[in-house]
Amino acid sequence: MSLHHKSQKTLEALFAHPISMNIEYSKVVHMFEELGAEVEETKKNHLKVKLNGHEMTFAHPHHKNVDDKNQVVAIRDFLKDCGISPE
Repeated sequence: MSLHHKSQKTLEALFAHPISMNIEYSKVVHMFEELGAEVEETKKNHLKVKLNGHEMTFAHPHHKNVDDKNQVVAIRDFLKDCGISPE
């Protein structure tokens, strides 16, 4: 898996400890697209992501950043389930 620099930095931020609270939502979406995921906006203002046989739906953040620790952890766990890590 080879990502562009910005997407790689986003992936690293999602796996960072302590949990990063300033990850731009648009960069997360772009990273998913670059990983080959099917990304769909739902009618309920959610994002549905399908990647490597797994599916996740999450709400748009209220601001431009993903600023909910639980959501960052959920995205991280989803990526792990899909076999994706920053290494």
